[in-house]
Amino acid sequence: MVHDGLPVPHAAASSPGASTVAAVREVLSAIPANCTWLLPVTAADGEVVDFRIAATSDQAGDVYGRGAGRIGGLLSELYPGIVGGPLWLTYHQVLASGEPRRLPDFRYVGSRAGVVADSLFDVTAHRVLGGLLVWWQRLDEDRRRLERTELLGSLGWAEYDLVTGRSEWSPGMFRIFERDPALGPMSRAEQAAALVPDDYGLREAAWQTLDSGGSSDVTVRFRAGTSVKYLRILSDAAWDGDGAPMKVYAVVQDVTARVDSRTAIERLSDQLRTREMTALAEHRLAGQLQNLIQPVPRDPVSLAGLEVLVGYLPAERVLQVGGDWYHAQTLPDGLVALAVGDVAGHGLGAASGMAHLRFALVAWLSIGIRDPGVLLGHLNRLCGQLGVTGTAVAALYDASTRSLCWAQAGHPVPLLARAGATTTLDRPSGVLLGVDQTVTYPVAAQSLRAGDLLLFYTDGLVERRSADVDELLVPVMRGLSTLSREPGKQTLPRLRDLLHHPSPDDDTCTLAVRVLP
Repeated sequence: MVHDGLPVPHAAASSPGASTVAAVREVLSAIPANCTWLLPVTAADGEVVDFRIAATSDQAGDVYGRGAGRIGGLLSELYPGIVGGPLWLTYHQVLASGEPRRLPDFRYVGSRAGVVADSLFDVTAHRVLGGLLVWWQRLDEDRRRLERTELLGSLGWAEYDLVTGRSEWSPGMFRIFERDPALGPMSRAEQAAALVPDDYGLREAAWQTLDSGGSSDVTVRFRAGTSVKYLRILSDAAWDGDGAPMKVYAVVQDVTARVDSRTAIERLSDQLRTREMTALAEHRLAGQLQNLIQPVPRDPVSLAGLEVLVGYLPAERVLQVGGDWYHAQTLPDGLVALAVGDVAGHGLGAASGMAHLRFALVAWLSIGIRDPGVLLGHLNRLCGQLGVTGTAVAALYDASTRSLCWAQAGHPVPLLARAGATTTLDRPSGVLLGVDQTVTYPVAAQSLRAGDLLLFYTDGLVERRSADVDELLVPVMRGLSTLSREPGKQTLPRLRDLLHHPSPDDDTCTLAVRVLP
């Protein structure tokens, strides 16, 4: 049958019956993967001119988010960009030969607003019941997540095949070793040459641990480029049925900055113990130590939808560094992480606990943990292991909805100032960190508006031996109310002047947040 000289598409004569189609649809609808059954559409002369979606999984949408609503649609209309391309030819070849084919790293380029324009897939096609059963596995989003995680955590992974001698590295490994990916992974000989000789014994101990069936965790020094790096290597082995090692898997983290910070802390500690210093010099050294662990920017910092100003004031009468800490960061997914905390006590014990909690929080955020209650639960268990106690508030802000979800562990409740009035946020329950390893931390939600001011703070702001907490909180809330009446670019600098009153006996850390229009 022709129309205006062109063949009119119609279903193939050997198309499966209605009961078969219904059965396939029922099966695919329960599969939690992007699986589609295509039936060929032929012209009058029997030539396959298109494919129609006869069944598809409804639990996983396509690149445009469409699910079972595609059933009955033609590929040429749903995805015009693939017509005549390599995937289109693959479909025709599988239908004609019956041999399954895989098209790795298939790049789909779209021109529709609201979707990722350039996406990468692994596509497999089988001839089934007169049609094609096609499985799509998306690759680009998983790769992006892995690359961001590696970059944020200074991480890389490697696999070494003990049988073939072949190695496989992630992009993070090449970044850590400052090696051109075109050169491929370093050989075992090259790695041995790059290892600092004094650490050969650690390498041998790691191999002995793997040989005994255990997992190895060592920190060794490697020469990378012109520098020496401290690399923490966690590795384990896979064995065959006869008990012979087959592969070694390793996760590598560049911990040079952490080791350098620890060395600097120890150096400053030695100075405190061995040199007789004036009170002013000791106070200055304590401030340097605090700033080494968590630098305090002088000016407001812009995050996603927020402007943040950090303040830190050492106690007037205490010469040792305290355990107050903060964190403020825009995460790769666009959320903003905000946190303040206070480890009990002063001195290097408090500083060490503070550093552990802050670095651990950053690590958990880097692997995608976004629930404030879960984050506090991890911090609580870490405090128990370290033998310290403390308080903390953790929050995640979504600029797209201007919503804040937060949880607290025995910490002062943040203040919210809006249009001349200041209140405390509704407090969820939450006990002190490090006291009970079994507790959970509920999460509360708060909607924010443009111009709102939030103040996270440690108890040094409002606690004095000679005054009541509520009495000291009143002028802070009054000042916030005044500033929130006419919010602007100078709001946070003016707020810093309001809060610049150090406590005699405790450090004070503040995290002031302004919601941008």
